[in-house]
Amino acid sequence: MDLKYTLHFSANGKKQKISSAEKELENKLIKISVSDDGERRIVTVTAKTDIFLEGYREFDIPHDKADVGYNDKKGNLYFLNGYQSWTDSREFYCGEREKDVMRLPSALVKAFAFDRYGDATSFKYDKDILHGYDVLYGKGSKEIFVLNANVKNAYLIFEIERKSEIINLYSDIFGKELAVGESFTVIDYYYGGSFEDGEKLLDKVYPKKQTKKLFGYTSWYNYYQDINESIILRDLDALDDRFELFQIDDGYETKIGDWLSVDEKKFPNGLQPIVDKVHSRGFMAGIWLAPFVAEEESELFKFHPTWFKKGEDGNPVKCGSNWSGFYALDLENKQVLEYIEKCLKHYVDMGFDFFKLDFLYAANLPSYKGKTNSMAAEYAYSFLRNVLGDKIILGCGATVFNCSDKFDYLRIGPDVSLKFDDVWYMKYMHRERISTKVTLQNSIYRSMLGGRLFGNDPDVFLLRDENIELSDEQKKSLITINALFGHLLMTSDDVALYGEKQKDVLDYALDLFRNAEVTGFTRRGDIITVSYVIRGHHKTLNYDTRRGILS
Repeated sequence: MDLKYTLHFSANGKKQKISSAEKELENKLIKISVSDDGERRIVTVTAKTDIFLEGYREFDIPHDKADVGYNDKKGNLYFLNGYQSWTDSREFYCGEREKDVMRLPSALVKAFAFDRYGDATSFKYDKDILHGYDVLYGKGSKEIFVLNANVKNAYLIFEIERKSEIINLYSDIFGKELAVGESFTVIDYYYGGSFEDGEKLLDKVYPKKQTKKLFGYTSWYNYYQDINESIILRDLDALDDRFELFQIDDGYETKIGDWLSVDEKKFPNGLQPIVDKVHSRGFMAGIWLAPFVAEEESELFKFHPTWFKKGEDGNPVKCGSNWSGFYALDLENKQVLEYIEKCLKHYVDMGFDFFKLDFLYAANLPSYKGKTNSMAAEYAYSFLRNVLGDKIILGCGATVFNCSDKFDYLRIGPDVSLKFDDVWYMKYMHRERISTKVTLQNSIYRSMLGGRLFGNDPDVFLLRDENIELSDEQKKSLITINALFGHLLMTSDDVALYGEKQKDVLDYALDLFRNAEVTGFTRRGDIITVSYVIRGHHKTLNYDTRRGILS
């Protein structure tokens, strides 16, 4: 593959730039070596003086001309994987644009920290550019597949010029420091000419593995933080023996960050009796925490100000506006790590089997000296796995490829909304906003990662009639797509209230969840056609992404 690259770094207090097409280059500051076997490209730099890496870019990545009979009036399609779990991730036509939160009034962005949920603080959006992370494919008259094999060092960002469809690659190596004689892989990726080639590359880098499918309950999407012992035990009693997991979500703790303090008004007997009852039913017990953050009103934030990572302005790094506003803990502070470990092991000792760990993007929202953004996430997520050992971890709000081999499951879309696309004004907010419309597409398009990097969590289905504004058709779409594409199938409904029609839909979905296998999907305009096999029968369905219904 053709090579045109630029490396930015600093040495001896001066900014440096090298632009070249050479596979071997050496000067008094640095040595650059490129290897390329026609399937994989690796670029390594070796420092000849102390250097600070800032960025590496490759230009105009070739597409292969497709020989397939593709005919779509809207043009070629490109899959662009979003920055973190909740970021919209789908096939884009080049006529479509990304949402840019920085186009909102600056006062609104600042007041609600809307720029902190995604990559707006580290990537400069451009209306003429589409971009994605770590895996890319193109379908149409030009085809391409690229897969990052260097995620332990750096994110690989794809930039597509919307008018020309030129693709440039950017390796996010900013922050890495090299001492004299030290080498570092600045970019390492596999590439192929089609989606089919890409599936083979995925099998090589991330081979498929046995991923257990779990059917369960989570308390969030009915009561949100308004849970108590009575509600939890009532919903637990309603579950039949087909359920395998019962997970308590946010609302049991007094404040975010104060994980050892359970709200005694809501749970006068604590959580231990609930765990014991869950186990007596033969279910796994699950708990929700956001281990890397604490809210402003927490005891942790009030009494341990030195535990929070500071930004360049000297203030704690804010991560968003949820709760009373929340901030990133300093994950290089020994006392912080000891506190997180104490909290997690407290729930391990209580008997919890399943840990939903949320808002994990906070691990690399601050800058950590000597580390790239991806290195910071690798360090933090590995810490969680080491603490929890063989307990089941569901990651959420996490940078996607960093979760491989660390978490058992990963949420691969934003939160489900009780209206199909949430309230109207949220459509203009950040790309990580709550939306059933968005999460259903994420579930489909990120399905190639499931069973390879982790099991895919498409979020909940909701069949109830109370406290919801999804139509019956939209509810059926939600449970059907979750069942076909997910490794977790979860609900927050009080299933004791289900009528016969809802029970029939659940039976239908559980059959898909346990017995169907998706064989492919294609997008044409607003319609995604999904093909699957169940008990030897080949079937298709059409999903209307605009209306949220099946046909």
